[in-house]
Formats: sequence, structure tokens, C-alpha cells
Amino acid sequence: MSVAKPGRIAYINARVLDPASGTDGPGEVLTSGEEIVDVGKKLFDGKLPADVTIVDCQGHCLSPGLVDMRVQLREPGEEHKETLESAARAAVAGGVTTMACLPNTNPIMDDEPTLEFVARRARLLALTKVYCYGAVTKGLQGKELAEMGLLAEAGALAFTDATRAIADAQVMRRALQYGATFGLMIVQHPEEPTLATGVMNAGEIATRMGLSGIPREAEIIMLERDIRLVAMTDGRYHAAHISTSDSVEIIARAKKDGLKVTCDTAPFYFALNELSVGDYRTFAKLSPPLRAEEDRQAIVEGLKNGIIDAIASDHSPQDSDSKRLPFPQAAYGGSGLETLLAVSLDLYHNGDMSLIDVMRRLTCAPADLLGLEAGGLAKGRKADLTIFDPDEGWKVIADTFVSKSKNSPFDGRPVQGRVLRTVVDGRTVFDQLPAQSHTGEAKRATAR
Repeated sequence: MSVAKPGRIAYINARVLDPASGTDGPGEVLTSGEEIVDVGKKLFDGKLPADVTIVDCQGHCLSPGLVDMRVQLREPGEEHKETLESAARAAVAGGVTTMACLPNTNPIMDDEPTLEFVARRARLLALTKVYCYGAVTKGLQGKELAEMGLLAEAGALAFTDATRAIADAQVMRRALQYGATFGLMIVQHPEEPTLATGVMNAGEIATRMGLSGIPREAEIIMLERDIRLVAMTDGRYHAAHISTSDSVEIIARAKKDGLKVTCDTAPFYFALNELSVGDYRTFAKLSPPLRAEEDRQAIVEGLKNGIIDAIASDHSPQDSDSKRLPFPQAAYGGSGLETLLAVSLDLYHNGDMSLIDVMRRLTCAPADLLGLEAGGLAKGRKADLTIFDPDEGWKVIADTFVSKSKNSPFDGRPVQGRVLRTVVDGRTVFDQLPAQSHTGEAKRATAR
């Protein structure tokens, strides 16, 4: 499949948001083919060349495309839940131009052919860019290390056992040692499995509902252990989707001690709490589980002070049959690609963070963690862009999702922030930008 390369395109009358450079203000961006040619306040002084296609952003925000560092694709193996194409279309509808997929496919990405299959399929689709994690252990069984070196050569960005914790301390130690030798990052699902035998957060609400609880300590104990192993090995460690106040404190201490430790969280854990499980709502059955309000507030604080490095969608698509079951039997996971930006912007609208700081957690921060040349608006970079209106309100209706899976815990939630256009390698792959205006009546781009 060949894709025609775009010509020169000028994005004018934009509020340019580039967290990598600290830019937030009126500006213009010029692209040619797949690359950004120039970024500035006034590139043309009102004299636009004849060979340039004009895109009037009408005062809306123009930022680097979102980089989502935690996505489950389901293809190959579970295409009834999600295909690579449906996930990619959901991603670009959500402003995501780059995503990293977990290795828990079928077959598992613990060998080169499976990883290369996904990468090849993504290139053929020519929508969002898809990168892969490699499995830490063979078959995600937590026993024998996979061929991490070969997987890294084949393009694996980092290594994780996906939704399974690496529970064996000796295996984790060896993984961190091997990773330290070759500069590879180990990504952990921090949850002690022998404690994580319930179905929601342990506490008063679980008791009232008659549901078995997963204690906060399941996450805390695993993090404490792993940080000790990082100190032993000088390895590079990343904790995924942290959800408790203690986790934020543990990561903060590790960073203060100079350890190579980073973490992310998902919108579920700063926008929702365990009350969302009320009426046995299986769409809110997540892993890790939604926590108490005090933990939610601590996650917000961790994002504000920079302890939490990035925000990821934690997109975990499930088919309706897997969710329409009694709560204890229902599958874990929530669809998150199409709500990633809008729900993250709650942090901005609630006054917790500036807009550019929210966008940093969604663009250059995850790109830097994964070693990707993405998430910025610099000359020579790939033209991966998102145009969005941060203030437009809408209601999440999961049945209208592009994703095959509609299992969103945000279903019915009012949000603010709509993606208007997504551009990958200079090509428009999603477009809801209002009709163009060149009469001077378009909204003026202003920094807030």
C-alpha cells in the first residue's frame, strides 16, 4: 500500500503548544512532506506562497501528537475485542499519533516474528505509529527471561510482562541486571499477585457491596521490593499506572536517591475513585482497581509536582460478553484511547495544572521515556500534529466509539476538550476541523 506524500502545508492562526520547548502562544507551523520545516510566530508576514496549502486553525491549539505509552491491541489473537486497525482509528480520533502496545497478544511478543508482524501491519495501515514492548519473560510466565537483546534489535522499545507482575524477585533482579547492561527499561505492573485476589479496592465500599477486595498494599509492597532491586542492580525501572498515595511517595524517594525510576498513571486513577463501581458497574472494573478519594487526590498531586512522569491511556478493550457478567466474573479493563485527551484536560480545567504541563505528560514526557523522536514541534521532526479545542464540551457516549470495544468507565461523563484534526507524517488521518475561514473572522489564538 503506497501513501501519497503531502506537499507544503501552513498551519496558521494557531495557539502553538510545544511542551518540549516551552512554547505556548500564537504561532504558525510549516510542514513539507513528512517533516516540520519551520515553527514561529509569523512565518510569512501575511504573504503566503502560492504552492502552500493553508490550514486555518481558527485559534485552536496545535500541539505535537499525543504519545500513548500503554495500549493493549488484542491483535493478533483476540480480534473480536480490537483489531490493529480499529485501535489505530480510535487513536487518531483521540489525537494519538504514536502508541506503544503491550506484548500480551496471542501469540505473545516474546519473539521477533510476532513483534515484526505488528510493526508491519501498522505500517500498512498508515494511521497512528505503533511501537511494541517486548516480553520480559517467555510466555509472560514470570520464570525464564525472553531473548531481550534480540527483541531490542527487532525494535522493542522496552520490556514488560504487560498486565502480569514479575513476581519472582530473582527473575526481576536478572531482568534489571540485563537491562542495565544494555540500557533497556523494565516496565512493571506493580501488584503483588498473592494479595491481588479480589475484584475491587479493599475497604468499606467493597465490604458493603459484598465484593472481595484488593488491598492498596498489593501495589505498595511490590513497588517497595522493586525499588530495592533497582538499587542493587542500577537498572532502569518504570512503574505503570500507579494508583495510591504511598506509590507516589515511594517513587519520590527513589528519584531523590538518584535511582533510575520513573512512572505513569492513567486518567482512570486521577479522574475516578472507587465510588464509580457503585451498582456493580463492570465498566469500572479495572486493574489496578479504582481507589479511595484520598488516593485519587494524591495521584493528582503527583502529576502536579512532577513525581508522575507521564499519562497513558491504559487502553484495555474488552468485548461486551466479557463485561456483561456478574462483577466478580467480568473482565478487567477500560477503553481509553478516545477519552485520553479530554479527561486529562480535567487537570487543566480544574486548575490543578497548566495546559502546557498537562500536554507535557501526554507528549514529550512519554516520548523521552521510550527514546522516541516524537512529542515535539522542532524543525526536522516528523509532522505528527494534533489540533484541538480545549474548551469544547461534549458527553462521552461509549456506543459511538471508533474502537470495537465500548467498555469505558467514563461513559455518560461530561468532558471538555475535543480533537479536531490529527496529522501523522504530514498526512491528515482524522479531521473534524470546522470549515476554513480566511476572512479575518476566525478566532484569535491566545495563550492562557
